[in-house]
Amino acid sequence: MSTLPAIPKRFHGPSVWLLYALGLCPAISAFYLGATGQLPGNAVKEFEHLLGLWALRFLVATLTITPIRDLFGINWLRYRRALGLLAFYYVLMHFLAYMVLDQTLRLQPIVADIARRPFITIGMATLAMLVPLAITSNNWSIRRLGQRWNQLHRLVYVIAAAGALHFTMAVKVVGPEQMLYVGLVALLLGWRAVRRRFLRWRRQQVVSGRPATEKAVG
Repeated sequence: MSTLPAIPKRFHGPSVWLLYALGLCPAISAFYLGATGQLPGNAVKEFEHLLGLWALRFLVATLTITPIRDLFGINWLRYRRALGLLAFYYVLMHFLAYMVLDQTLRLQPIVADIARRPFITIGMATLAMLVPLAITSNNWSIRRLGQRWNQLHRLVYVIAAAGALHFTMAVKVVGPEQMLYVGLVALLLGWRAVRRRFLRWRRQQVVSGRPATEKAVG
């Protein structure tokens, strides 16, 4: 199994912070384009859409860390927390753009939207589920919660599915872009379902191949 060259340990921390910095660039760029009138159509809606799209992208990226390690031996686990938090930040910015820029903090229309429009209801539920994951994305919480931390953070699969559904329902016509993200999330959920069997099969392959190797060496 081929692996990428590992970066020196002293660069692990800086590389994570670099990921945070790069990860926030799309939001800064979209805000600048919107503020300078360079976003097409309804600038507020376009800005809101871009934030939501990047949230979904970071959710998908978070879920790909484990399959990449399982299938290709590339260990990027150190970046999973940053990717998950970036997804949370973008969902939060997406929600704030809707509340502040779109609805101008008018609570009655916001509550009515949440109650009557299913895709907004799903979006709010996604944000609500992300909050405890973001709060507990630290070493202290991992030590404190133990096995319960793993159980809690399995919610990310439900969140990714809800995010893809929200993205799909938010448009009048479902196009290739929506189908792409639905397909990616479905693929990642499918991997979750078969992962244990795959790892068990691979271990069996390694064990069954070992005696033959030892015999050949002897």
